[in-house]
Amino acid sequence: MLRRLASFGPYLIATAAIVARILPTPRTIDDAFITFRYARNLLAGLGFVYNPGEHVLGTTTPLYTLLIAALAGLTRSNHYPWLALLANALADGLTCLLLVRLGEKLSGQRIVGLSAGLLWAVAPMSVTFAVGGMETSVFILLLILSADLYLAGRARWAALASALLLLTRPDGVLFVGPVLLDLLWRQWRARKWPWAEAGIFLAALAPWAVFAAVYFGSPIPHSVSAKSLAYHLKPGGALFRLLQNYASPFFEHLVFSNFYLLVGFLIAYIALAVIGGLQGARRNSRAWPITFYPWLYLIAFAAANPLIFRWYLAPPLPFYFLLILTGLSKIAADLSAAVHSLRDAPRFIPRPASFILLPASFFFILSLNAWTLHPDHGPAYPAPDIAWHQLELYYTEVSQGLAPYVTPQTVLAAGDVGALGYYSNARILDTVGLMSPEAAAYYPLPPALYALDVYAVPPQLILDRKPDYVALLEIYGRRGLFVDPVFLTEYQLVTKIPTDIYGSDGLLVWARRDLQAR
Repeated sequence: MLRRLASFGPYLIATAAIVARILPTPRTIDDAFITFRYARNLLAGLGFVYNPGEHVLGTTTPLYTLLIAALAGLTRSNHYPWLALLANALADGLTCLLLVRLGEKLSGQRIVGLSAGLLWAVAPMSVTFAVGGMETSVFILLLILSADLYLAGRARWAALASALLLLTRPDGVLFVGPVLLDLLWRQWRARKWPWAEAGIFLAALAPWAVFAAVYFGSPIPHSVSAKSLAYHLKPGGALFRLLQNYASPFFEHLVFSNFYLLVGFLIAYIALAVIGGLQGARRNSRAWPITFYPWLYLIAFAAANPLIFRWYLAPPLPFYFLLILTGLSKIAADLSAAVHSLRDAPRFIPRPASFILLPASFFFILSLNAWTLHPDHGPAYPAPDIAWHQLELYYTEVSQGLAPYVTPQTVLAAGDVGALGYYSNARILDTVGLMSPEAAAYYPLPPALYALDVYAVPPQLILDRKPDYVALLEIYGRRGLFVDPVFLTEYQLVTKIPTDIYGSDGLLVWARRDLQAR
């Protein structure tokens, strides 16, 4: 019976992963709406643009954008949140299947792969961004696929998967780079050059790179530089956030809130992951880029110190799960061997795989504990606690209220542009600058303008560009825009949605006083 369960287990886990993502229904995150608007404009014949006529690469995920556009075109559906959810659910189901195989290759224990697949099937960090419409699920599928193919020695297919990985998100280079170094080292020792792999890799990347260079002026997304200019970050902020993630991969902080307990978890998990990484590298020398990836990810993002959005925390986790479980399996195997070597060894000694079940079950329970049966907003279906999208619901409400007054020529300024841009169809002035390069000239801001630590709207940007409407959380303009006498003369408050998100005193909608319709 156990053999049959092990045989059918991967498919049951993949099915569970798909159900776990369809069950919550779409809970779309603001940035996903940006992708949807690009895809919708592409299908409408307006080009790969956010605002019609403006060739700005404001998305970091061109492949995912094309995938969503293709699904919408093939199905003739405009339900983009559902299209994204279904694509992501399928991607995560496939990821779970690959994790089962990859875990067995790294550890030599099928139970490690089964446990990693099951944990990823219900992981809040995975489910949240699948139902949130983000590209995270597809990115992680390509990440795990690239790892599995390279570990199996199928370097050419790994080259193709790696190219698609970079087209899904540029930080995929943190995995592709070490794989490339390993491949070059192996080929150099064999007195060869990986011409076929290089050709496949470049052939997959070249069409987009050439198109983006001609169409946008550069294949590098403008949003990368815009975020670095607009957000006001404290030194070490990214490192602290990432260490929290590595200390609580199964949401231990919801149960063990004590600081010292979490530090203990961090030390234990790092130790297990290092043991697991060494074990994986011993079994297959090609595994070192896989075992190194969570640490390189931590180092790179800590050094760059960007504002860590929730979805930045997900990519290293499936590898981290595998390494922790592999470390446990190695310790269990060593203990079992030590007991067997005793002169008075007991007759019955549990197999090493049995020792994985207890901690894996503990991790599974912790992960389920991070779900809620009755979310306090959005659809009334079970979902992870972190599948929070209340702000997006408020922006949707604002868009509906503005609908009678908005035309394609109406300019709407906002700091969170996703839901507003998707539902309003207005021309968006993005005050962060992701889709509006002109905003870059107004940063950095004087520290006195920041009521929220990381962000404030440049008052002069609004005064110079004179958008028809301004929709912002009050805290974005508390010390700057909303106390500027010129702004108060030229604009009037037309809507205030009560909310204390980020410590704000409401979501405010302002209209230019000279508009005919308000």
